[in-house]
Parts: sequence; structure tokens; C-alpha cells
Amino acid sequence: MSPRVLLASCAELPESDGDDTPLPAVLAEVGIKAEWVPWDSIGEPALMLEPASGSSVDLVVLRSTWDYPLRRDEFLAWCDGVPELANRADLVRWNTDKAYMADLASTGLPVVPTRLLPPGAELESYDTEIVLKPAVGAGSQGAGRFLPDERERAVAHVAALHAQGRTVVLQPYQPAVDDEGETALVFFGGRYSHGFLKGPMLPRGEVEMSALFVDERLAPVVPDAARRALAEDALDAACGLHGIERSDLLYARVDVLTGTGGAPVLLELELAEPSLGFRQADPGAPLRFASAVRAELARR
Repeated sequence: MSPRVLLASCAELPESDGDDTPLPAVLAEVGIKAEWVPWDSIGEPALMLEPASGSSVDLVVLRSTWDYPLRRDEFLAWCDGVPELANRADLVRWNTDKAYMADLASTGLPVVPTRLLPPGAELESYDTEIVLKPAVGAGSQGAGRFLPDERERAVAHVAALHAQGRTVVLQPYQPAVDDEGETALVFFGGRYSHGFLKGPMLPRGEVEMSALFVDERLAPVVPDAARRALAEDALDAACGLHGIERSDLLYARVDVLTGTGGAPVLLELELAEPSLGFRQADPGAPLRFASAVRAELARR
């Protein structure tokens, strides 16, 4: 009997944003039956066990579950109840709160300096351009950049996020992004698959608060050795914190940019539900993902 895999999406994007919509067909090529299902529908008895065939679910893969930021407690409770989840629930809990950046910084990894402003904390004076974003968020929703003379607007943005009960992340804006963008490095089963370039996503002005994600300008890229090394170091640091091996990660995306000192620094490590940039990758990338799924099924 073919293994059965559910690709977890959300009601607004039931078959993802289009980037990995073809995954069921690719997985079928390697003998895996896969289907898209909104995450908050997964767990219903009629879905988890098909009466006609008796086919139960062997693996649930988090993909476009991008409505979780305002439902995180519910989402994490659901993750805890899905033993077949990839990546696993404790990693999702850790990685969906950007406080994880402090954990990675504590290992000595070069990261974009990050401060957390929990509800009630005030935004202090700042003398360089900054980025403010929710600690729990996806797709750059709720993120904005602010110059020193825009403090009033920045304070209002912090207040708006605090009013929702959300902790705010404060980071210095890295100006190299304007010319270079961000480099995203994608790994399957702990092995490098491909990279893609993300153009600047935070223009000055009004902050997008309602969209599920901010549109991105993407392009293929071959990461240089320094970025590749930093991405691998980031995976090793995260795995060390959780007592796992790289191969325990079905997928990972590492976002790297050039810091103010000229060397690459970590901006994000995505282990929960990252866009994997298949449309910017070579044709073999989806099959590499499918092979990683097969390996994960065999490991379990």
C-alpha cells in the first residue's frame, strides 16, 4: 500500500501560494499518495482514516499554514497532537517565536542583532534605521522599517502590535539588503538543495497588517561559500540546541544577508512552514524534496 502524506495548508491557501502546488504529483512519481488539506481540518476521523481503503496518514508535512500567527496557541496544540508531523512539534514551537534568534546568538552564531519588546515595554530612542515586526509572524506581515525621525510612527506601530498581545522584534535595518536582497538557502533532510534571492520586502511607508503574506520578488541564485557555510552553521547550532541531527529536519530554509560589517549574518532560520522557492529552483528540486519525504517515512 502506498504511503499517505498530508500537506498542511490553510483555508485561505488550500493548495499553497502556488510555489509547491505540484508536490502531490511529484510525490506520486515516487510512490507516495499526497493531498493538500488545511491544517485545522487535519485530525478529523474521516480524513485521518479512509474507510474504503483503510489508508491511514503516515506523515503530515507543514507547508502553507500561514494563518497561525493570530492562532498560535491553537496551532501549537494541534501540532502537539499530530505525532506524524514534520518538522516535529517541539521545533515548530521554538521556531515560530523569533525569540529563537537569541538562542542562536548565544551559540556564537553571527545573527542580525535582535531585541524583544514584550507588551508594556517602551521603544527607546534609536539613531539608525530599524525594523519592527511581530515575534510571531509569517510572510513579513506586520513588519516595517523606520528612520530615526519617524519615531512617532514607530511608537504607534509598536503600540498596535502590543494591543494585539504580541511581542515586538526590534532589529537594525541592514542597508545592504537594498542592493543585494536576502539569500535563502534550502535544505532537505539536512542536505543543501538550492538557493534563491529575495528582493527588499520592506519599503518605507505604511505597514501591511492584514495580508497573509507580503509579495516577494524572487530570483534564482547560487550562494557563495560564506553564505553556504553560515547556513550550515545555523542548522548545526539549532540541531545542537535540540539534541538532533541535521537529517532529522525534513526541510529547512536559512535566510542570510550582508551585515553592516560586510560579512554575512543570519536573518531567519525557518523550520516550520517556509516557502521553499521551487519556482526559482532547478527542475530536480521537487524530486529532492520527494526523496527526503521517502527517507523521513523510512526513518519513522
